[in-house]
Amino acid sequence: MAAILALFVMTFAVVLGPAAADPDLLQDVCVADLTSGVKVNGFTCKDIANISAADFSFDGLAKPGLTNNTFGSLVTAANVQKIPGLNTLGVSLSRIDYAPGGLNPPHTHPRATEMVFVLEGELNVGFITTANVLISKSIKKGEIFVFPKGLVHFQKNNGKVPAAVIAAFNSQLPGTQSIATTLFAATPPVPDNVLTKAFQVGTKEVEKIKSRFAPKK
Repeated sequence: MAAILALFVMTFAVVLGPAAADPDLLQDVCVADLTSGVKVNGFTCKDIANISAADFSFDGLAKPGLTNNTFGSLVTAANVQKIPGLNTLGVSLSRIDYAPGGLNPPHTHPRATEMVFVLEGELNVGFITTANVLISKSIKKGEIFVFPKGLVHFQKNNGKVPAAVIAAFNSQLPGTQSIATTLFAATPPVPDNVLTKAFQVGTKEVEKIKSRFAPKK
């Protein structure tokens, strides 16, 4: 399984590298200076004399994430914010863990295509095209599925045992917009009359949904 996963990541980098969402690098490395107040399209670079192997490594995907939450899933990101050495390289990974019945709810990645490799379990996955067509299937251990850049997609564990995937992205920081959270927990809030008309429901229903997404006190 480790060999298959390594081949998956390498193939993803080779195939999608030339079409990476991020700009090409102009030097060997540009380790992100996460403490810098300078904001550019990416992160400013550390002085080459101050970089180390720690800037290029991360052990956060080694263990399953805790899934005892509302959706029964947890995304653990390995992006430039966790691995500064990814700055300008145009790739990142995540680990997603799912409890039995767990859902990674409908969302988009505005800056990246995503490819998932199933580590354990079985998932129902899918994305919706701009023509409003659902492309979906069930995937199991060792299988791969691709979610095109910017399209709404989801993963659902309908099994009775936990599941997990490794997700690869052609961006150092793909960004995630969860559809429900974006619409019902925005700050300042999206006006109720926008949501009632969009979803063809009443104000009470909108307020009820908003209350469920309100930050826990």
